[in-house]
Amino acid sequence: MREQITLQCQECKRRNYTGTRDKRKKTERLEMKKFCRFDRKHTVHREIK
Repeated sequence: MREQITLQCQECKRRNYTGTRDKRKKTERLEMKKFCRFDRKHTVHREIK
């Protein structure tokens, strides 16, 4: 059972990435470092609802 997630940049607060995750295996919110095209650098992106 997978659910759609959206990743939001923590610096510019824009929603840049979407994806899926298994909500039975990963119960906490996803956080990863990805490229933000608006800031033009790698920043931390967190999962939002």
